[in-house]
Amino acid sequence: MTAQNHTAEPITTEHPGILRVATYNIHKGVQGLGPARRLEIHNLGLAVEQLDADIVCLQEVRAMNRREALYFDRWPEVSQAEYLAPEGYAAIYRTNAYTRHGEHGNALLTRWPVVGHRHEDISDHRFEQRGLLHVEVEVQGRRVHAIVVHLGLIAGSRLRQVAQIQRFIEREVPGDAPLVVAGDFNDWGLQIKNMLAGFGLFEYDEAPQAYTYPARLPMVQLDHVYVRGLRPLSLHVPRGRIWWRMSDHLPLIAEFQL
Repeated sequence: MTAQNHTAEPITTEHPGILRVATYNIHKGVQGLGPARRLEIHNLGLAVEQLDADIVCLQEVRAMNRREALYFDRWPEVSQAEYLAPEGYAAIYRTNAYTRHGEHGNALLTRWPVVGHRHEDISDHRFEQRGLLHVEVEVQGRRVHAIVVHLGLIAGSRLRQVAQIQRFIEREVPGDAPLVVAGDFNDWGLQIKNMLAGFGLFEYDEAPQAYTYPARLPMVQLDHVYVRGLRPLSLHVPRGRIWWRMSDHLPLIAEFQL
């Protein structure tokens, strides 16, 4: 794991012993198509702050995009991960995909000090560039490992990517360390959930209809927060017009007992 200098002063939480984790696919900070598309990154900045999470896992985050920077007058001068990080949070970003006009990937924002981080390519074929972001955070005196993922659109690819994630965990995460695996799993069934349970990763199962996609009329839960070594306490999906306007996904917020 790469040592780095992205440290943050921990913000006092209202509930010591609780870890609050959010995951959110931000759709690259832009909604709509063609001339009708609109910039939502500024609203997303306010939204991320409202999540009030210890760890925020983000997908489809742009490091830069030359075309959109020219199109939108208020395009941020810094990367989206840096822009979205509330005051006092560390922002860790790693690229998954390189495109004609820029690049995008996964990010993790946290109010707790970051010990180290690394990235691993989990692309399964040449048409989709995918990766995982692994960040080790010191939370209330405990080392917690967090992995941010955005799995592929093809069912077979997702299964092979989960197998890659399992091998990564076995290699990089101590067996007794608290572990969070969160992100957009792109899975409409239970196959991925059952695979993860097979190697000890579970999520809170007592919240009915924690649907996150599509944001305007949610019908399925594509976004998940799985843990090992922590007790799931709750799962919550913010709803309302202000949320479905910002992305095609809704955020998911989970709380765990440390």
